[in-house]
Amino acid sequence: MKQKITNVLNWLMAAMFLNAGLNKIFNYIPPPPDLPEAMVKDFAAFIEIEWLFPLVAVTEIVGAFLIILKQTRPLGTLVLFPVVIGIALVHFIVEPSGIIISIILLALIGWNLWMDKNKFLSLVKA
Repeated sequence: MKQKITNVLNWLMAAMFLNAGLNKIFNYIPPPPDLPEAMVKDFAAFIEIEWLFPLVAVTEIVGAFLIILKQTRPLGTLVLFPVVIGIALVHFIVEPSGIIISIILLALIGWNLWMDKNKFLSLVKA
């Protein structure tokens, strides 16, 4: 039962990241008109670096596909971990309206790290 719940939650997280990555490339969801000025400035700086936005988009898409399968889930967790940290920092520091989803994403990534802790510990053991 625990494995089924984990799979469903990872599929939902993968769908979120796939949608976010594809939206960064195809821009099919317009940004809300009432974004705070700090957030607009942050996104403008983010877009100013021409290669960064596509890199994050590809990272989100690849991470989404990796996190779906149990065999590649640890790699997908490592790929998405810095993206989730970035999302959390933005919502904790700049725009707290999305803090709930940030906490959920942090919990899901944390759960994946915990479930595969033996695989991750083998990476840091000498």
